[in-house]
Amino acid sequence: MRIEEAIVYVLASSGHGMKTEQIAREINERKLFIRKGNIPVDGKMVYAVIMSHPDTFAKSEGRIRLII
Repeated sequence: MRIEEAIVYVLASSGHGMKTEQIAREINERKLFIRKGNIPVDGKMVYAVIMSHPDTFAKSEGRIRLII
């Protein structure tokens, strides 16, 4: 699974907006995406992905949501 897909999965499963750190924690706990060297995903990486996909994700009030 790609990181973008993991973020979509976590947000769709939660049913509400989440902070980048919460998304990263869920991805790591569920082992949805493993970085090279087994480095855990962090909030900065999630934020970078979200900002590069404005057609998929919306950021408002400090939370990330899926654009439906």
